[in-house]
Amino acid sequence: MTVTELSPPRAYKVTGPRVLRAEWAKFWSLRSSWITLAVAVVLLIALGAIASATYSPDMATQDGPPGPGSGDQDAVSLALLGVTFASLAVGVLGVLLSAGEYTTGMIRSTLTAVPRRLPVLWSKAAVIGPVVLVLATLGALAAFQLGTLGLDGEKIALSVGDSGVLRSLAGAGLYLALVAVAGVALGVLLRSSAGAIAVLVGVLLILPGLASLLPDSLYDNINPYFPSNAGSAMYALHQSSDALSPGAGLAVFAGWVALTLSGAAWRLLKSDA
Repeated sequence: MTVTELSPPRAYKVTGPRVLRAEWAKFWSLRSSWITLAVAVVLLIALGAIASATYSPDMATQDGPPGPGSGDQDAVSLALLGVTFASLAVGVLGVLLSAGEYTTGMIRSTLTAVPRRLPVLWSKAAVIGPVVLVLATLGALAAFQLGTLGLDGEKIALSVGDSGVLRSLAGAGLYLALVAVAGVALGVLLRSSAGAIAVLVGVLLILPGLASLLPDSLYDNINPYFPSNAGSAMYALHQSSDALSPGAGLAVFAGWVALTLSGAAWRLLKSDA
């Protein structure tokens, strides 16, 4: 009678692709991921379509809200009216993806499996960024296409083939993707879902308003460089005199996101879970 020898268990090496696959599986296994993504896309499409359908030249002349980075309304600014609300949804999703593990204590298991730590942060960003980029760009395109039905015959009507339109729609998708990555970074940096969401909302919505209390000379100089204002310049069809160009807006906003990621990486390395 022969005795079968048991082979020793295989030792799996922690690699970047394996960490990425693990974060991908965690992301799609959470119900909040599906719900929040759906909310962001619905807000983006619905608000843009409604704004275009209810557009009136007389109302726009009297008290219409200005488009992003521009003092004039156009078909793109109407279609992208929901970007601000969608940014809050995807930002919250990014926060939940990272800070949620600290809330549940799962981060200890994650960092035990990946002792080098930083691949966890990069993988979370690499998962949520492209997903939001694709869905948000498609949502912006859908909002614009639906908006063309409501603007049929109006002077501000545009088509996808017009100069700058596709660039603006893609810029909106890229902006939302960067907001989601910033949410991940804030979640790791602050390790609190409530705190990170509060900071996100404060920076994107409240800070520009508070800055208006500063002296005009100082406000005019720093206003274009606030994260939300630099981000809105990324998807503005026309550049106004007091706003950054799309390229400069992208550089500034990406710089803010990179700075937040750097802070998150530093804390992840230096602090215990």
